[in-house]
Amino acid sequence: MSTNVVGFHPLLRRRDGRHAPVTNEELFFDLVYVFAITQISHGLLHHLTPIGALQTAILWFAAWLGWQYAAWVTNWFDPRTPAIRGLIFATMALALLVGASAPEAWAERGLEFALCYAGMQVGRAAFIVFQLPASHPLAPNYRRILGWMCIAACFWIAGGLAAPAWRLSLWSIAVLCEYVSPMFGFPLPGLGRSRTRDWTIDGGHLVERCQLFTIVALGETIMASGLSMAEAKTWSLPVLGAFAVSFLCTIAMWWLYFGTSVEDAERAITRSDDPGRIGAYFHYIHAVLISGIIVTAVGTDLLLENPMEPAEGSHTVVMIAGPAIYLLASAVYKRVACGRFPRSHFLGTALLAIPALAGPHLSMLAVAALVTLVLLSVGAGEKAGRERSLL
Repeated sequence: MSTNVVGFHPLLRRRDGRHAPVTNEELFFDLVYVFAITQISHGLLHHLTPIGALQTAILWFAAWLGWQYAAWVTNWFDPRTPAIRGLIFATMALALLVGASAPEAWAERGLEFALCYAGMQVGRAAFIVFQLPASHPLAPNYRRILGWMCIAACFWIAGGLAAPAWRLSLWSIAVLCEYVSPMFGFPLPGLGRSRTRDWTIDGGHLVERCQLFTIVALGETIMASGLSMAEAKTWSLPVLGAFAVSFLCTIAMWWLYFGTSVEDAERAITRSDDPGRIGAYFHYIHAVLISGIIVTAVGTDLLLENPMEPAEGSHTVVMIAGPAIYLLASAVYKRVACGRFPRSHFLGTALLAIPALAGPHLSMLAVAALVTLVLLSVGAGEKAGRERSLL
């Protein structure tokens, strides 16, 4: 995020009008989130209650916000410079500790989680503020970001120190501070506020970073399938059928997401008269979209553990909720990227009511098969619609 007129600084990316490449440093950084997503999804798997879902949502938004603010930094600053590369590596170390402490964040490791996370967010913003001269056009916005990271850090640390009964409320406020403040330009007394119209960004780089993270998240569903098969005592027909269904479900989600090209999404940012706001929308939407993938991965674990058991209670909710969240978020994403709501996604979400209502009378495998069929049908319908539009 930045202003339109960007003065020269040796840490900035060189802008030549072309798509800024995603660097090896950024790809390396994303590896930490393979671990973080696994930790978060397993936390939900073992706490399938309304409170467990809320706690998982808080941890997921924390993980996403840590990645999101890092992605904004590397959209402007060159990761190949020693200073920014060092910042990335330091952020990686703290993010790894955040992921390691996540399973016990609501118990005895709440303070460790909060200190590592707040240190990562505040430290990154403070580093950028320290590196930029006060007169640099980027400096005011990063000072505002630093201010909001410090405010959020107070709630993170207070939650880590508080009893578990208070932790959910305090950490919810912390997430809102980081997630909502960009919508209003990080307003602070004495520092003013930023305007999204002044946030000139590299749209292609931002879109590619989001796509790469989506692949990381889809990898969690692949991992869930593979690990479950590795742990299965026998590869019976129901287990093999559950594996096939879960694998097709992952392919369907991949198909639905990558049906929107990089060019479409990049064009939505670069041609907008408010590119900063569109770029921010991309990150807001992906936080929800990827949460759908994580919930689906939990459903995959449940499916492969007991494919022929009746789909009852929380198991049915998880198996339906993940794809439903994914379809609705994907519809909003395509509205932003392509300028239209795909009706197929809303129809598919409505069709998910069938396995949801029939769940108690069906096996886990049957419900998963119906859900996967819906996702594949939505993908096929969208592809047919695009082909008709080209005629």
